[in-house]
Parts: sequence; C-alpha cells; structure tokens
Amino acid sequence: MRGEVAIVGIAEVDTFQSDGRSPVGLMAEASRQAITEAGLILGDIDGLFTSSAYYSMPSLTFSEYVGLHPRYTDSTAVGGCSFEAHVGHAAAAIRAGLCDYALITYGSTQRSDKGKLVSTAEWSPYEQPYGMWHPISPMAMIAQRHMHQYGTTSEQLAEVAVAARQWALRNPAAPYQTPLTVDDVLSSPVISSPLHKFDCCLVTDGGAALVLTSAERARDLPATPIYVLGFGEAADHRNVTGMPDLTTTRAEESAARAYAMAGVRPSEVDTAHVYDAFTISLLILLEDLGFCAKGEGGAFAGSGAIAPGGSLPLNTNGGGLSYTHPGMLGLFLLTEAVRQLRGQAGDRQMPGAAISMVHGMGLTLGAHASVVLGAERAL
Repeated sequence: MRGEVAIVGIAEVDTFQSDGRSPVGLMAEASRQAITEAGLILGDIDGLFTSSAYYSMPSLTFSEYVGLHPRYTDSTAVGGCSFEAHVGHAAAAIRAGLCDYALITYGSTQRSDKGKLVSTAEWSPYEQPYGMWHPISPMAMIAQRHMHQYGTTSEQLAEVAVAARQWALRNPAAPYQTPLTVDDVLSSPVISSPLHKFDCCLVTDGGAALVLTSAERARDLPATPIYVLGFGEAADHRNVTGMPDLTTTRAEESAARAYAMAGVRPSEVDTAHVYDAFTISLLILLEDLGFCAKGEGGAFAGSGAIAPGGSLPLNTNGGGLSYTHPGMLGLFLLTEAVRQLRGQAGDRQMPGAAISMVHGMGLTLGAHASVVLGAERAL
C-alpha cells in the first residue's frame, strides 16, 4: 500500500478560541476549506472518518449537518490517536474501492467550555474513588516511575516544554508569543506531582480536516499530494491501572509496522509530529518511536535535540504544549506534517523535508497509531 493513497487537502480553523461555533460547526468549516483546497465539492466525498467527545454518533451528526451522503463511514474512537488510525483505515478503504474521496474531520470547543474536560468516556471504579484526576494523575504516576527507573529529572521534562515554545515562536498562529524558560516551567504551579502547569498541554478550541484519495486521482487535483507511505496501530489498556509497564508503550509496535510498510528507519525521518499532551508522555514516545534509547529521553530532550536547530525537528508548530490542544490533538499533527512536506510551513519550514513520522496516542498511553507520510520525492 506504500504510496498508493495521498492527502490532497488540509485545513485548520479556530485553533485557540472559537467565535460561537459548535463542535460540528468547526468540523463543517474545516471540511469546507479542505475540500475546496483539494479542488473538490462536498458531493465528491463518499468516505467519512471522524471521532468526537461530544457526539455519540459523530458521522451521523456531521452528515446531517452538512448534507453529506457517504457510502463508507468509520467512527473509530481510540482517543487522540483516532485520526492517525483513520488515515490507515481510509487508505485501506480507498484501495479496496469502498470509497474514492475520504474526509477525516474533527471539532472541539474545549476552551469555550471553560476548560471543562468534555468526554463520553467511562472511568475505572478502581481509580476514580481514590482521587485519580484524569488525565493528569495517571501521567504523574508515569512520570514518577520514569524518574525512579531512569533518573529523569523535572529539569529535563521542562526542556520539552521549552522546546515546544521555541517552535511556537516561529508560528504566527500560536497563541503565546513569549519565550518560556526551564525556570518558568519549574516555578509554575504543581498540578499533580511531579508535573507542573507548563508540563501540561493547552486547552483550546479547534477544528481540522484532511481529504485523501488514490495517488492516481491525486495527480489531477490542484494541491501538492502528500503520500501515505506506512501506518500501524497497537493498544493494550484503557486505564493506567491496566498499563503493563509504566515506561514502555505499544507505540513501539505501531511505529515498527509503519516504518516497515514505508521502508524507512527513524534516522531517515526529516520531521516528527508526536502527541504531546504532557512532557512525560512525549518523552516516553520519543523513546518508543526509536528516536532515542529507552531511558534516555530526558538526556535527549536536555541536549537540545528537539528544539529548533536540533537533530530532530519535532512538533514544529508548537504542538499541544504551545500551539493547540482541543481535546484531541491527532488531526493537527497530520496537518502540520503535510505543511512541512509541501514546503508551506513558513519560518519553521525544514528545508528539503521529504519524510515525516506522525504518531498519536489515546488516553493514558493506551492506544497508538503511527503514520509515515512522504513527499513525491520520497517515493
């Protein structure tokens, strides 16, 4: 399936604060823009892929809202990595002839909802009664374990947040245009020990959309096609008390499948776009995706490797820590990867970027989906 399907349209809307739009309204506006960029009309879309914390049947809610009549729908919900999973599902559906033009879309008004965690998820009776504050308390437990096992420090976690802000300063759409220092992170309030306020992602609104079709059809469309080179999924738990190992995740497996399909190694990746809901979760994912050895994520981040000018251009728009995080981040990782591979990332553009790794996680590092994207020269 390598290179047989391409992304031909992308869009993001209201990535910080929406002006009165509903979640499905954000989905609709982002979809309109992505479909237009692809040189298509709504009636061309016959495959719909979406997930939502607001709607129990989001594909039906969206279809009714915009008047869409898809012949193939997928509402797979595995948390923030749902949309990386949707890329693989859409590629398979297009290749099988189940749809010709697939739309992946998402919208959230998490910030307009005053920061209240909107979720239809059920919580574990073995965690909730004991004061587990989702998702920060489970992530704090994971951080404590990584620190105990590998000697990771709060200063090293802070470097992750600092690097994200440095990238955000190159993105005019990022909401906070002031530098962040390690001291700023460490002096911010402790939310759940050892994690501070700036170890945690932003709370924003936002909508995004992608349009995919076959590589053959993509040649006749106006936007520069970006090809799906490989993808993979893996999962093993819903709640942190079911996590087999607090410092190693199934991202190892999803990434291995994506790399194998794409025929690339981590060292060949030009830009990486990895879910950064928390500094600790990003650090662990960098290890599991093969960008550094297990236990060395702290030293890797502390070396400046993930900051501008480092060896791994990571979350070049500022990521969830300094750009946007509207409940689920996965689709916004994909849109930034496409911009980099098209050469449209402005001041944060990485020259000659041809291969990008995009990785999403769901819940407390329980679900994982990896996608390798490539420009035409990567084929």
